[in-house]
Amino acid sequence: MLVLQCYKMPTAHATLEEWRYGMSRAVEAFLGAAAERFRVYVERLAQSLGHADRREPLRGYLTGLVLPGARKSVEPMAALLAPKRVRQTHQSLHHLVADAPWEDEAVLKAVREYALAAMAKHGPIEAWIVDDTGMPKKGQHSVGVARQYCGQLGKQDNCQVAVTLAMANETASLPIAYQLYLPEVWASDRRRRRQAGVPREQSFLTKPEIAMRQLSAAVAQGVPVGVVLADAAYGNDSKFRNGVEALGLKYVLGVQSTTKVWPAGSEPLAPPRYRGCGRPPKLQRRDSAHQPLAVWELALRLAPTAWRTVTWREGTAGMMRSRFAAVRVRVAHRGYGQVVPHGEQWLLIEWPKGAAEPAKYWLANLAAATPLKELVRTAKLRWRIERDFQELKQELGLNHFEGRSWRGFHHHATLCIGAYGFLVAERCTFSPAGPRRRQNLSPPHHFRPRGAPAQAATP
Repeated sequence: MLVLQCYKMPTAHATLEEWRYGMSRAVEAFLGAAAERFRVYVERLAQSLGHADRREPLRGYLTGLVLPGARKSVEPMAALLAPKRVRQTHQSLHHLVADAPWEDEAVLKAVREYALAAMAKHGPIEAWIVDDTGMPKKGQHSVGVARQYCGQLGKQDNCQVAVTLAMANETASLPIAYQLYLPEVWASDRRRRRQAGVPREQSFLTKPEIAMRQLSAAVAQGVPVGVVLADAAYGNDSKFRNGVEALGLKYVLGVQSTTKVWPAGSEPLAPPRYRGCGRPPKLQRRDSAHQPLAVWELALRLAPTAWRTVTWREGTAGMMRSRFAAVRVRVAHRGYGQVVPHGEQWLLIEWPKGAAEPAKYWLANLAAATPLKELVRTAKLRWRIERDFQELKQELGLNHFEGRSWRGFHHHATLCIGAYGFLVAERCTFSPAGPRRRQNLSPPHHFRPRGAPAQAATP
């Protein structure tokens, strides 16, 4: 758990100065030795807000997110922070999150730099993780809400979806970019855009297009580079894969089982011989006897010796392991329209023991000498973003925002990530736990069950 156990709030105070003093005591009681670091952290973020009057509301909002509470929307936090000043505190917090025109990117940059210094103590950044998260929502007026797939529910329903980019290493991870996906029905509706305050320059973008903008911005800002990880919702998009490679980044991206590839040693047919009439043919060809394979077909053709059991990390129920195979392939998507074939890359396949068919597939442009264990470890590092979302939602109220505006949606998410960044940095101050030793649960050699006959004495 990121947040600690509940404690008794100090009594409310009538004046603003007394309330500030009471809140500082509350933070000290809750965070203990980390209270001073939290104060310095808030001051650091406040410099990114652009106005001195936003410093106190920022401190209150971050404090409300960090302190225990069942609901992390404005009104419950105001009641928690100042039971006898709820109206004034509510107005202050609401103005900060819904109306104040500060830049989310500037605050996220400050959060990233603070957390990165702590994360780097446990090793360099290894991955940039692209993903999206859904938040169920009632009604039709909250910005971006539509009937679409919601990962939290595992089905299509009324929800908002945000695309995120996180940086991660083996010890910690942190979202560094967060943008609402605006469905086309919203992007083309002027009235709803105006009511929700959607910026005029914000046009319809697919999720991979949003992710590409986030990746390009991270490269431009000099964020320490990691291997780009994403599931098949992004990896299936050839434009996304090509865009990541064009940025000079390595990737391990999930793909669907129907993705077509050329196995090692095969490629499209060369252009036909020029016959001296018209332009010389340059495009690659296919015919009925020369076709690429779907990755599931290729998996079924692999020899039993191609599969190896790989362990990649320890989970809650013990070490996590499965069967994997990795082969070199060329992507066949639209290869017939190219002059030069796609370059070789890795196809990583997971086929759990006892399963009827393979479970997952990845394409990776990592070096040809990359060991199978390293491919697996990198691909499986994507689990960190799932834990980030779980903690952001369950403990910091990422999905508790009750406003309807574009600005409020993003401000609340930025402040949740701000609170999370501090807690991630605090967690990095502790040494990572070593491998757990399994206890020997077998009975001692001299144990004799009740009622068992006495053992004969040795002559």
